[in-house]
Amino acid sequence: MNTTTKKPTDPAEEPNVEETAAEEETAKAEEAAAEEAAAETAEETGETEPSAGSEPDEAPSELDGLQKELEASQDRYLRLMAEYDNFRKRSAREKDSIYSDARAASYTELIPVLDNFERAFQNPDVSPEDFRKGVKMTEKQLRDVFEKAGVEAFGEPGDAFDPNIHNAVMHVEDEELGDNVIAEVFQKGYKMGDRILRHAMVKVAN
Repeated sequence: MNTTTKKPTDPAEEPNVEETAAEEETAKAEEAAAEEAAAETAEETGETEPSAGSEPDEAPSELDGLQKELEASQDRYLRLMAEYDNFRKRSAREKDSIYSDARAASYTELIPVLDNFERAFQNPDVSPEDFRKGVKMTEKQLRDVFEKAGVEAFGEPGDAFDPNIHNAVMHVEDEELGDNVIAEVFQKGYKMGDRILRHAMVKVAN
């Protein structure tokens, strides 16, 4: 029968329980100190880990920016509408003023003509010849007013008939005149530039 002899244990080779526990405590203390230092550093720099489910800060900032841009656009639109309304009213006033000024200028030119007509009838002892001369001078003065305003008379015997500017109220057979030639003018026409103020009333030869 074989028997195994148990070798005595060397005390130096057995682990020291107290030293192992001390090393574990030291490691835990160092780990806790490292975590505390990292937390303090993050707090000083303002860096914190976002909590789960929290929205990023960029979304509220973007919404505020869009709101400000919308308000600025509305302000520009209101300013533009106000400026347009002022322009429209100013243009209307200027248009009315131009029309009123033109009428006033025309009547101002006609007042001296009316004065001459009144003088011609105020002298009962004027001779027929002098009266005729006065009327002719007044007529010339009136024509000068029309010419200054750009108003021209048209319609003379011998002119070619033009239905755009002449109004034929009579027709006559005349071998000496060609077809569509004005034989007689009953009433002259007047125009201002290309605008016909009154058609000439004429007799036309066939």
